[in-house]
Amino acid sequence: MNIFSICSILPSLFVFATGGKLPEPEVKIEVLHKPFMCYRKSKYGDMLLVHHEGFLESNGTLFFSSREHGDKNPVWFTLGIQEVLKGWDKGLKNMCTGERRKLTVPPSLGYGKEGKGKIPPSSTLIFDIELMEIRNGPRSHESFREMDLNDDWKLCREEVKEYLMKEFEKHGYSPNDTDHEAMVEDIFKNEDEDKDGFISAREFTYQHDEL
Repeated sequence: MNIFSICSILPSLFVFATGGKLPEPEVKIEVLHKPFMCYRKSKYGDMLLVHHEGFLESNGTLFFSSREHGDKNPVWFTLGIQEVLKGWDKGLKNMCTGERRKLTVPPSLGYGKEGKGKIPPSSTLIFDIELMEIRNGPRSHESFREMDLNDDWKLCREEVKEYLMKEFEKHGYSPNDTDHEAMVEDIFKNEDEDKDGFISAREFTYQHDEL
């Protein structure tokens, strides 16, 4: 047996010996502030508006602040669909509007071995994140009903495209600022499991492993 075949079977042997998959690294969560009243907690599929600061754990260097850099506005993203770092998707669940959290994100849930821009390879990152607002996102049952214009319990491409355009306009973006056709094709590629040209309610709201 050569070294290549040995290397190829080592992972499977380890899984067999340990009785399962390698444990996933965790995000360390510290609540810095929590409001007295919490009317809604974030969940996968919600759209979140956050202010955030990012630091290198190694030396405390600030590499980005939404309050100081760029347009100095908070940012919108959908939780759980890998629009942001995996560490955010894991660390921002069950969060209240007005809550602040400190996340310690290991490299495998951040920018990995490669790094990015000001972030060196294999960096552990610290994020100070304040949740400003929660809205129904593309994974919620409510959003499905909004998108399903003809009430047939399935979504066609035109329904998804119209919803995306309305959402972008609602958040202050011009509908021409993004290629909605490409976004729709990407959504159908990932969500239309039976490839019938429609996204059913089950396909839409089902919690996929990658989320």
